[in-house]
Parts: sequence; C-alpha cells; structure tokens
Amino acid sequence: MSLFWIVIRHLAEIEAMATSKKVITKEEWEKKLKDVKIRKEDMNKLVMNFLVTEGYVDAAEKFRLESGTEPDIDLATITDRMAVKKAVQSGNVEDAIEKVNDLNPEILDTNPQLFFHLQQQRLIELIRNGKVEEALEFAQEELAPRGEENQSFLEELEKTVALLAFEDVSNCPVGELLDISQRLKTASEVNAAILTSQSHEKDPKLPSLLKMLIWAQNQLDEKAAYPRINDLSTAKLEDPAV
Repeated sequence: MSLFWIVIRHLAEIEAMATSKKVITKEEWEKKLKDVKIRKEDMNKLVMNFLVTEGYVDAAEKFRLESGTEPDIDLATITDRMAVKKAVQSGNVEDAIEKVNDLNPEILDTNPQLFFHLQQQRLIELIRNGKVEEALEFAQEELAPRGEENQSFLEELEKTVALLAFEDVSNCPVGELLDISQRLKTASEVNAAILTSQSHEKDPKLPSLLKMLIWAQNQLDEKAAYPRINDLSTAKLEDPAV
C-alpha cells in the first residue's frame, strides 16, 4: 500500500465524522507509514519505467545491472527513439522521419495526424530559415492535399502559413509556432507514438502517481489537519497546521 492509498483510506474514515477537522499527529501518521509494506521489486520497476519512458538509456542500463530489474523493452531501442526525438528538437525533421521509418514504417502509415504534424514542423523550419518560396511550394504540394481531406489539418496549415504574412513574427498572433516549445511538442508526440508501437506506456507512471498524491492531499485538506508533503523532491512530512 502506498502513501496515496493511506490518504484515500483516511478520506473514507473521516467522511463519516463530524464537520470539525480531525487532527492527525506526525507520530500517528509516521506509525501508519511504517505499517505499509511496499516491495522493493515494485519500486525498482517504477524507477525503470521512468528511465525507459524518458529515454535515459545509460541510467537504465546501470540500474539494470545494480538492481537486477529487467526493462520491458530492448534498451537499444531507446537510443534509436532518442535519436528521433533529438532530430525533431533540433529542427531536422526530414532526418527524424527517416529514422522513424527505419524503426517501424507503420508508425507514420497508421498515424496521419502525427505525419501531418511532422510535415507541419518541416514547414515551420523552412519559414524560420527564411525560405519563403520553398515553404510555399512545400505547403501547396505536401500539406494542402491533406488539409482538403481534414478540416483540422486545414486550420493548422492556415495558421502556419500565416507566419509568412508578418515580417516581425513578434506581432504575429501565431508566432508561438516558431518557439522551441513547438518543436518539443512535436518531438513529444513522436516519442509517444514510438512507445505505443513498442507496446509500452507513452507516459511514465511516477509523475502520474505524484499527481494522484497531490489530488488526494487536497481532498484530505478539507477533512483533517495532518502531516502534509509540500516538497515532492524531499517527501518531507510537515507538521499538521492546527
């Protein structure tokens, strides 16, 4: 049982009590924590899941050797996946597409939205580099036909082409397309698609568990004063506010 489930259990217990908040001392809380049994193997799997999903191949390999925890995918594929992600983040979209097809051609064949977003990113990079004529030609030949088949694609294409109408992109209402965040967004989408094709979760489990913990604490705040974790990086229990 994890800290999250302890919080949930207390929510259920406190629900039936009077409206006044129950005070749970730090000693009581810590005693309950000590009663919780969490298998080391489960914790190791959680760590490995994070390392694999986020692409920390060297750390995953060292952790495998030290803990004996086997990843659920070939670690060599992490290097290939990170190469794709890095290519998109650096603006080399053509290279990224080639690398994806080398990994698994079906990824783009079966995901038209992902392929469109990669092509859209190619268009953005052409505009970023001032290749106006090449950008217009690429938009007409590669993206316009897809926009005719999909209204959402057409709207995204129109927003992207709008960048060409502004000499000063800082005054452009869609200037954020040229921000590094747009590259990161596309790279994240590609990364998730590759993970899905490998039958692996596209998001690591650890951040989701932390979000659940925050939610559970917020719910419990309405019912009780208890030792809260305010700093997730240290997981230090703070004395209850009474």
